[in-house]
Amino acid sequence: MGNTITLTNITDPSLSREDVKHLIESRNTAYSLPAPFYNSQAVFDLEMQEIFHKSWLFAALSCEIPKQGNYVTLEIGRNPIFLVRDKDGSIKGYHNVCRHRGHKVVLGETGKVAKLVCPYHQWTYELNGDLLFANSMEQTEGFDKKEFSLAPIHVETIAGFIFISLADTPEPFGDFKAKAEPYLAIHDLDNAKVAIEKHIVEDANWKLVIENNRECYHCNGAHPELLNSLIEFDDTTDPRATDEFKALVNKKAADWDLLGVPHHHIEGGLRNRIVRMPLLDGTVAMTIDGKRACNKLLGNIPDEDMGSMRFLHLPNSWNHFQGDHLVAFRVLPLGPEKTLVTTKWVVHKDAVEGLDYDPERLSFVWDQTNVQDQLLAERSQAGINSKAYKPGPYHPTYEFGVVNFIDWYTDEFYKQL
Repeated sequence: MGNTITLTNITDPSLSREDVKHLIESRNTAYSLPAPFYNSQAVFDLEMQEIFHKSWLFAALSCEIPKQGNYVTLEIGRNPIFLVRDKDGSIKGYHNVCRHRGHKVVLGETGKVAKLVCPYHQWTYELNGDLLFANSMEQTEGFDKKEFSLAPIHVETIAGFIFISLADTPEPFGDFKAKAEPYLAIHDLDNAKVAIEKHIVEDANWKLVIENNRECYHCNGAHPELLNSLIEFDDTTDPRATDEFKALVNKKAADWDLLGVPHHHIEGGLRNRIVRMPLLDGTVAMTIDGKRACNKLLGNIPDEDMGSMRFLHLPNSWNHFQGDHLVAFRVLPLGPEKTLVTTKWVVHKDAVEGLDYDPERLSFVWDQTNVQDQLLAERSQAGINSKAYKPGPYHPTYEFGVVNFIDWYTDEFYKQL
């Protein structure tokens, strides 16, 4: 009669912390996760509370708020926040919640202000969060403006990448920042600009989005445009790596050493990693023809052939730095089966659209790849939602990146439960 499949209640809303801990304790670490991790509202709520409200998250790029009063907004679950450039040039982060009656203080995705004025009752805050004006509330007995500053969030930067944490006392940012600075700094993101920004809402759990990114097992069957330039291996120790690939890596490593370009693999546990790998021999950018997409190089780059520097930060970002542009990705969960994926194409700030770069050509390869990945994640979600779904085995070689991600996720989640 074929294989017997034990069906389980996959969306039980009554899952407790202890239930989730037991699911983690009892899982087969060589297999994918049980279904509730991908479709349970209870698990999702715990993830938001224990991972996304406590971890350091990639939020934005410093070039998006280049001058005093520039701000960007985003939402972490049900928490609206914003980042703003202060008078002293520093980047501050706040909960986007007026201390009067909770209205959002700044609106839209981006903007520029002299002061932070709540549009509801015009309570006004300085860029450093201090309350300046409370619309006659100052005359009420016992009211003290010093007690009603905006609620701050923690902010850290690495050479133009802005990270935030909503935790009261976040974990130390760690020594990865010091190791990563030289890798990112050469691209001088303070003197860059976002040429294109696009959003996709995927009907899939956020972990399926990250898992899909962490392996190229699917690339040959799904990403013809991407494979015009990308080599799927990111280490010569990969057992699939060919002699030709190893020779190319050695050649490019020697070239980059002579140019003073950092390229050695660095890690910050399973959460962070950076590695600069060559693209296909003869290509210099992730474009359909492998040629650079922007006439101006990105930062203090001595040569156009910088390969692809891959920067991973869990739980919500991966990035590809090339000689002429950066493709930055940010993932934000919207629900158990809904995820916002934001892609930003970044070029030198002096690059002129239509003269130095063509937006369609710049974004074409990853536009195709993002749509292809969206379909893969959404179809996986549909299968996982079936009562027939059971965790399946990871390929130990082709899917090691997925294993590393799930190991990080389950360890991080478990220690918070």
